[in-house]
Amino acid sequence: MLVGFETNDDAGVYQLAPEMALVQSVDFFTPIVDDPHTFGQIAAANSLSDIYAMGGKPISALSIVGFPDKGEPEILEQILSGGHSKMAEAQCSVIGGHSIRNDDIQFGYAVTGLIHPQRVWRNVGVHTGDVLLLTKALGTGVLSTALKKEAASARDLAAAVASMSELNRAASEALLELQDKAASAEPIYAVTDITGFGLLGHAREMALGDRKRGVEAVSMQIDYTAIRYLPGAEKAAREGFLPGGLKNNREFLGDCVGFAEAVPQEFRDLLFDPQTSGGLLIAVAPEFGNEALAVLDKHGVAARRIGVAIPKGKPLIFVQ
Repeated sequence: MLVGFETNDDAGVYQLAPEMALVQSVDFFTPIVDDPHTFGQIAAANSLSDIYAMGGKPISALSIVGFPDKGEPEILEQILSGGHSKMAEAQCSVIGGHSIRNDDIQFGYAVTGLIHPQRVWRNVGVHTGDVLLLTKALGTGVLSTALKKEAASARDLAAAVASMSELNRAASEALLELQDKAASAEPIYAVTDITGFGLLGHAREMALGDRKRGVEAVSMQIDYTAIRYLPGAEKAAREGFLPGGLKNNREFLGDCVGFAEAVPQEFRDLLFDPQTSGGLLIAVAPEFGNEALAVLDKHGVAARRIGVAIPKGKPLIFVQ
C-alpha cells in the first residue's frame, strides 16, 4: 500500500508492479438537482474526481444505488443513463454494481484507476513559496441550497450544473503534460479536489504536511478576489442560503483560518462552502507557476492563481 488513510488523501494507492499501481476511491450521495439524468452525470463526475486528483487514469467503476421500493423505475433508468454517459466520456468502463432498497435515492461509484507508483500526487507536500492554483469556480453548495428553497435562477442553476458535471480529466492531463515537460524537475508538489470540506478545509489538509514523510507544515495566504465564483453564488451566500455542511466546516476549522477585516462575509462563507465535484487545488513550484497556468489554459481549463504557501505561522490559513 503506497497511500492509505494517514493524510486523508483523495484515494488509496496499491502497487502491483514496479511501474503499475491501482488508485481506488468511492463516493455516493443523494440528489442535489431535480433532473435524474443530470444527477447521474454529477455523481459520476464527482466519483471520478478523486482518481484525477491523484494523477491516475480511471479504467473501471462499480455503481452504488439506493432506491425506494416504490420509486419509479424510469427515474432510476435516467440516473444510471446519466452516470454511464459521463463514465463513457471518461473512457471508464462500468463493470457492475450493487443496489439496495432505501427510503432516499443515493447514487455513486467505486472507481478504480491506474497510476505510476512514482507519479502519485498526494494532498500533502507543499513547500514554502509554492503557488496555489484552483481550476473551478466555487459556490455549488449555496446554489444547491438556494435551489431547494426555489430561490435559484435558471441561469445560475445551469452554470452550477455545468461546473459539477465537468470532469477534472482535462486539468489532470494538463498537469501530467507539465510533469513530462519538466523532465527531472518536480513542478507539482500537491494536488487535491475540492469537495465536502470546502476550499479552506482542503487547503488545511494540504498545509498540515506529513511528519512521517518529512513534509513540514506550511501556512497559506489566499486572495479571495482571485477566486472565481459561480454566477449567483455571492447573492445566495449574502441572502443566507448556507448549507449545513458550510456551518460544520466553519466550526471544525475554527482558529485555523483568519480573515482580513476587509473580506466581506459572503466571501468568507463561500470559502467554507462544501462543493460537489469541485475543481483541483494545486501547489506548484514557483518557477512553474506561469507555465502551469498556460498548459491548463491550453487544455481548456480556466485555472486561477489564488495564493501562495508561506512559512508556518498562525493562523494556518489567512484570507486577504
